[in-house]
Amino acid sequence: MQRVGEVPLAWSRLDVEQKLGFHGGRYTQANMLLSGLIAAVLTVVFYTALIPLHGTRFAAGAAMFTDNGIGQYATCLLTAWSLVILFLKWRKLALQRRALEHLVVPGEHDFVLSAANVDEVTQRIYATVDDPKHFLLFNRIMIALSNLRNLGRVSDVDDILRSQADGDESSMYSTYSIVEGFVWGIPVLGFIGTVVGLSEAIGGFSRVLAQASDISQLAEALKTVTAGLSKAFETTLVALVAALVVQLLLTFLKKAEEDFLDACGEYCMRQVVSKLRIMPFERETG
Repeated sequence: MQRVGEVPLAWSRLDVEQKLGFHGGRYTQANMLLSGLIAAVLTVVFYTALIPLHGTRFAAGAAMFTDNGIGQYATCLLTAWSLVILFLKWRKLALQRRALEHLVVPGEHDFVLSAANVDEVTQRIYATVDDPKHFLLFNRIMIALSNLRNLGRVSDVDDILRSQADGDESSMYSTYSIVEGFVWGIPVLGFIGTVVGLSEAIGGFSRVLAQASDISQLAEALKTVTAGLSKAFETTLVALVAALVVQLLLTFLKKAEEDFLDACGEYCMRQVVSKLRIMPFERETG
């Protein structure tokens, strides 16, 4: 039996999360603990990098992230967390796509897949990957082959593959639920920061009206109030830009994953279903 290091696709060796010493998520599912830790580190690094900018011509830009309350820190953390999840999914998807390059069913024109030669195909799969259950494509094929071996009915294989395809598609969409929640939450944090800033600015304006004795004092005090309004709207600006970037990346990655699922379906039709032949007893029972 081949060792993990000898097979072309060793999930335990090639999965990005496994490389970092964490348990890899199923297929393209990102490990939330790992992604959260990386996001926290990136957030700290980002704010540390802003420190030298204070007192320079870039101070105003740095202040957008540091002078607008705790909401900005939460916005940056959720943004970083979303980007890390998408990055991990992108790398895991790249590994999953490599399975499409390997043909595990004999390519001879006269080869017919049946219960009698299921073990031959199974051996070819285990010669390609360390564990088929970690690869969406091979896991789908293994389930169909297991049914063919146990029941011997080739007519059921296509139905099983289609059922697995539907389940894999539903599972794929569920892996984006956390990021989609973050995309919803990031602008909300920005709006909350804006409301808080507006509340403080309006409160300051009320105090100015109560304390100012002439127009010159009123005009001077209003400068502080309008500066507070500017900061209040900056929180929403940062949040909206961050949410837009994450949403665009999410959309592109989801489209790539949908294309991968379509490619898996085509692979199964070409390499598995097309090799099946209806047996005489199945025609009779049909």
